[in-house]
Amino acid sequence: MSATDAAGSRPESIRSRAAAVPKPVWISWIALALMTTSSVASLRPAPTMAVYGLAAVFLYLVPAVVFLLPTSLVAAELASGWKGGVYKWVSEGISKPMGFLAIWCQFAMTIFYYPTLLGFVASTLAYVINPALASNGVWTALVIMVCYWAGVFVSSRGTKGVAGLASWGLILGTLIPGAVLVFLGALFLGQGNESAAPMTAENLLPQWAGLASLVLIVNNFLSYSGMEMNAVHVSSLKNPGKDYPKAIFLAMGLVLLIFILPALAISWIVPAEQISLTAGIMQAFEAVFSTFDIAWLTPIVGIMLVAASLGGMLTWLAGPSKGLLLISREEGYLPPFLQKLNKNGVQQNLLVTQGIVTSIIALGYALIPNVSSAYWIFSVITTQVYLIMYLLMFIAAVQLRRRHPDHPRGYRAPILVALCGVGFAASLAALLVGFIPPSQFGGGSPWVYLLIVGGGALGLGLLVPFLFYRFRRPSWKQPVDGEVSES
Repeated sequence: MSATDAAGSRPESIRSRAAAVPKPVWISWIALALMTTSSVASLRPAPTMAVYGLAAVFLYLVPAVVFLLPTSLVAAELASGWKGGVYKWVSEGISKPMGFLAIWCQFAMTIFYYPTLLGFVASTLAYVINPALASNGVWTALVIMVCYWAGVFVSSRGTKGVAGLASWGLILGTLIPGAVLVFLGALFLGQGNESAAPMTAENLLPQWAGLASLVLIVNNFLSYSGMEMNAVHVSSLKNPGKDYPKAIFLAMGLVLLIFILPALAISWIVPAEQISLTAGIMQAFEAVFSTFDIAWLTPIVGIMLVAASLGGMLTWLAGPSKGLLLISREEGYLPPFLQKLNKNGVQQNLLVTQGIVTSIIALGYALIPNVSSAYWIFSVITTQVYLIMYLLMFIAAVQLRRRHPDHPRGYRAPILVALCGVGFAASLAALLVGFIPPSQFGGGSPWVYLLIVGGGALGLGLLVPFLFYRFRRPSWKQPVDGEVSES
């Protein structure tokens, strides 16, 4: 039975509910830029990169050139030419099955991303309440579950509320604390103090320290992942052809500033040997504030950082799952239960199902003795799954430019083939290097590490979407008129 036949046999009451589809909510390009920035930029890696001193600039600029720039420009052209996000791009450029794989990977990476992001929230809150809790797996697991389910409740109100909260989370929890760090760093130097890290040309390049450092660097430049994620909201812009490129370029500039300047400011004040990578950003803030006798600001900044992280989580909740839902309703990739919407048009059942899996993963923090090891493993799996999507996106962009050179685009990326080549090579290299156990893994067996990371990445990134695609049913398709099936 075709989708049309199925629609014709539905009761009138359901037809009437279809007419109650919520009207589209417009968002500004500045709001979209802030949403994108909040989903990418963070102060979390600042202490880690501050250890490198002036070389932190090099370590951020290189991945910005080989990954952030290609990703941003290619996504801008694709989004301004083909509405529908990464699924539309890859399905038009390669094939529909590969399009489903791409949108699935964009969604599935968040399953491991939420535990890592909210694990940081738990550590920061612990530093405000009781630092001893930072290494307590039960505390971490509880914070993850409480924050995630609260985020689902907020997201169920719709995109408008999410955009506002995410934007304010970025301003209060990332831009303001970052500006404070930079101001205090400049003030420190302006008072005639010598920089803790040498700022001479000889220190512009980092010292080679083996494969372990390579893993750290690759993982660091993958902090830029996510610039394309909010392309799914391009239809919420009044003039997507012009507004989306503006939003993506503003976000790119903000991301670079947020990553580089605070890291430098910390390196000016705190000697590298005193920066604790495990204590992270809170230890850095405490050290900087203590220098100016304003240590009482530390817990306040901790709360602000938590607000920024939660705002970023809301952005991720609103983006990938919405894209997966729209495509699944059109093509019937997911069972009807996962396609149901609430009265606000939000994919509530999909978010709840994802939350159940996320809660189970969160228990890993309670069961794995070393919280840092769990955090690292989840981060690597997140990255590996996400990189599959980027590989497909770069291939699709080249194919679309070759097959449809005259297709109307609001923005055309210069030297697109070269951009895609560089972005593809960088993504593939990062994917392969991610299987190398880092020094943080300690004395564990590299084969066990490979089994966990490989099993998680390939199982979630390839096996699960294959099973959904293999066992899909024509009856899973939903009418294209946007019928709302309330949960």
